[in-house]
Formats: sequence, structure tokens, C-alpha cells
Amino acid sequence: MAIYELDPVDQIAVAAVGEPGHRRFFLVANGSGRTLTLGCEKSQLQALILRLHQMLEAQQIEGPEAAQEDTPEPGEPEWQIAEMGLGYHEARRMFVLVASQGAVAEAGESVEPPPAEDAPSVRFWLSRDQVLAFSKQAESVLSAGRPLCPRCGLPMDPSGHPCPVMNGARPIF
Repeated sequence: MAIYELDPVDQIAVAAVGEPGHRRFFLVANGSGRTLTLGCEKSQLQALILRLHQMLEAQQIEGPEAAQEDTPEPGEPEWQIAEMGLGYHEARRMFVLVASQGAVAEAGESVEPPPAEDAPSVRFWLSRDQVLAFSKQAESVLSAGRPLCPRCGLPMDPSGHPCPVMNGARPIF
């Protein structure tokens, strides 16, 4: 398995391309003389930000309001992220984000993910300040999508919103 290290990361950010409701999300990082663009899902980024907040709280890390970084223009992704992990290295006082590759499927196809031992992964080493700045920047990108319905909490399209609360039906998840 190929493991890439960006140790330390010079910059890491989330980028989105497309219209709200049809956006594609990317994790863009540079460090160690390399720029890396990885495709990811919005839900993966939301879970990552939630876990980052939990870890910052557990480490009792508070910082000044981090300056908002510009959102980079993503290139063609090197791979699609299937799994992400997050850890804190106490001795180095750094966070490590690990992203592993997933299988890419064409429209209508189902693809088996590669065995874990064959899937490449990358480790992003981040300082506390970088984690705070990344968290703020990622939240800004994620919140720039479609507005949420105040009644049901689902995203609203400009063309209309079939709100399940208004007609008595509840969405089935």
C-alpha cells in the first residue's frame, strides 16, 4: 500500500465546484513540495469537521478566531476518498488526518472498493492553528450551499421544496 506523507502541511482547504445541490467537493492540500487534490463527499467533510471540534474540545484547544483562507481552485482529483481518520500525536502536538482511496464508479455502475491493503492513503500533519483555520474555512464552504428549510431541515431548491412537514409526510432515511 502506498502511503504519502504531507509532513507538515503548508495549507489545507476544502473546495467546492458547481451549483448548490450539484456541487462536487475536494480536499486540497500542499506541503512537502507537492499539491494534492482528493475528491470527497459533503457528508464526509461534515463528519470530519464535527470530529475536529470534538478533538479540539477534548485537547482543550482554543484559539483566536482564525483568519479565513481563500478557497483554492481544485485540480483534477488524484482519487476519491473512501475513508478518513483523524488523530492527535501528543508528543508532536500535531493532528494527523488520514485519507484512503475508494473505487471510482461510472454512472450506473457499482464497483467493489479495493482491498484496504491495496488502497493508497495520505497522511496530512496539521498544527493546532492549521486545524482551527481549516475548520473555519471548511464550515464556510459547506454552509454556502442550498439554504435549509426552517420547518424540516432539508435543503431547499430554488425551483421549489416539497416539505414533508407541510403535507404531513416524514422523509424515510
